Amino acid sequence: MNQKNSVDAVPKAPKLVLLSLQHLLAFYAGAVIVPLLIASSLNLDSATTIHLINADLFTCGLATLIQSVGVTNKVGVRLPIIQGVTTTAVAPIIAIGLAATDGAGGEASLPVIYGSIIVAGLFTFFAAPFFAKLLRFFPHHVTGTVLLVMGTSLLAVSANDFVNYADGVPAVRDLAYGFGTLLAIVLVQRFFRGFLSTISVLIGLVGGTTIALVMDHIQPEKLDAVVNAPALGVTTPFYFGWPVFSLTAIISMIIVMLITMVETTGDVFATGEIVGKRITSADVAAAIRADGASTTLGGILNSFPYTMFAQNVGLVRLTGIKSRWVAAGAGGLMIVVGLLPKVGAIVASIPSPVLGGASLALFANVAWVGLQTIAKSDLDDFRIAAIVTTSLGLAMLVTFRPEVAQVFPHWAQVFFSSGMSIGSITAILLNLVFFHMPNSSKNTDNQIASGVSLDDVNAMDQVTFVETFRSLFNSEVWPLEKAWQARPFGSVMELRNALLVGVLRGEAQEQTALIADYPDMYEIVTADEDDESSQVIGSFALGTASEEELAQLNELCVSYRQKFGAPYVAFLSTDASIEAILADAQHRLSNTAEIENVVSLTQIVEIANDRLGILMRGANQRAHEYQS
Repeated sequence: MNQKNSVDAVPKAPKLVLLSLQHLLAFYAGAVIVPLLIASSLNLDSATTIHLINADLFTCGLATLIQSVGVTNKVGVRLPIIQGVTTTAVAPIIAIGLAATDGAGGEASLPVIYGSIIVAGLFTFFAAPFFAKLLRFFPHHVTGTVLLVMGTSLLAVSANDFVNYADGVPAVRDLAYGFGTLLAIVLVQRFFRGFLSTISVLIGLVGGTTIALVMDHIQPEKLDAVVNAPALGVTTPFYFGWPVFSLTAIISMIIVMLITMVETTGDVFATGEIVGKRITSADVAAAIRADGASTTLGGILNSFPYTMFAQNVGLVRLTGIKSRWVAAGAGGLMIVVGLLPKVGAIVASIPSPVLGGASLALFANVAWVGLQTIAKSDLDDFRIAAIVTTSLGLAMLVTFRPEVAQVFPHWAQVFFSSGMSIGSITAILLNLVFFHMPNSSKNTDNQIASGVSLDDVNAMDQVTFVETFRSLFNSEVWPLEKAWQARPFGSVMELRNALLVGVLRGEAQEQTALIADYPDMYEIVTADEDDESSQVIGSFALGTASEEELAQLNELCVSYRQKFGAPYVAFLSTDASIEAILADAQHRLSNTAEIENVVSLTQIVEIANDRLGILMRGANQRAHEYQS
């Protein structure tokens, strides 16, 4: 383990500044585009837009410090993670603001928005330890649908910036800037790799704005705002007035935060894999609490809901720099930039068509991620098709015909005035109807996998049964063949028991081959995260093990193999530590060969049961793909 490039390592000052600046550049476009889009859609003036941009950057810095440095052991996951405003919130925020002002927008819409953000942040903070129980309500087809309708709904916002009309005809100059910006982004993604590819949106924004400046196509009042902006400014709490609390707005924002919690869970596990740290439920809860605290802080400091920025997670993988202090340094730079109103004024001067071209690429990519997420589900399942198509259809209906909302009572219009809101709510409710209601077409208590119930399992022939549950063991299939003979199963517990009995009733040579099919613990702990075979067996990087502990584990595994002629195999729970593994290995070395054979087989059954639990949850997240 390279201690010089660990999560807690602190690079020397010059290197730290450069690495932190790189993260700031990768983060910048995605961060500032959110307040720009909100300001544009709510008809906010230049001074208000500048303040929102600076408040956003300042609070992003604080949020990043909360997540990467941590406040306590329970707030902040302490990984190299950059926090930014979630694009998931853009459409609901706009809908809340317009509904609160009867479509007028303006500064008067902001107190209602911030009231909903503050409450949603508090909800997220206190719901963090319980969120794991809600994950089953957000399978891939639900989260993917939310991302899909969010991306497609937001394209309407991009189109309004992309195309301005003169006498009913699109202005050629505006189209040239919009298409030019989009073309620049695509060309950067096509011909560049690595870091430059990650900042393609930023390059498009800077390039388009620079050309507009040279051609004298930037509105004079925006240039005046840059000149007149003060050199230093600090956002103050409740700058736009005391928050106003609307129940419908709060519910809408809580839905956004529920989706954000799912995204955060995935990002935490992805980052944990990259830096070699084993992620537990406590880590996820700490990360979600940090999101909640930062979101509440955003509502107080005139900003918006916060989540982890995936592009910066990708940058950690790209650069191989795992230090969380680099992320903390980027947070410090954000705070500094957030104190400079002139920077906000420069960002606010970006021409609308340039912003439209960049946001078109950004939001279409969000829709693409949604499609990828949906594809992880069983696309042949008619229930999933009904959920996705109905949600998308209603989202597009409201996006194309927003006047539909006027049919409903005023208190309900916030749900129906946004395609993203109605699409998300529909996906969540239909998932409950199809997969969680007691009278659904299949008994979800005995749902083994997507589209496969316990009744289906009992009707399977041996070949189908083995193929369905092939992932429970590594490559040996005889335990499944023996378990199949115990059909019919009256419950999932009977299926689990059949697996146990099947393993224990195997012939001696079969049991020996089964144990030998698993790697020993040293191989698992030191496996390369990119090693496909290690992913198949569900291995993980333990992260904080020292060189001495790894050497001790290797010695114990060698001794174990010499005594028993087999690898040291053990099931790892979510709270496993290197100390517990070493202690277990030392203890098992004192067993007799007969006893240890039973112990090893029992551990393999535990691994199979865990994999069966993953299959039943349908989560398919790396959060739970640990072997053992």
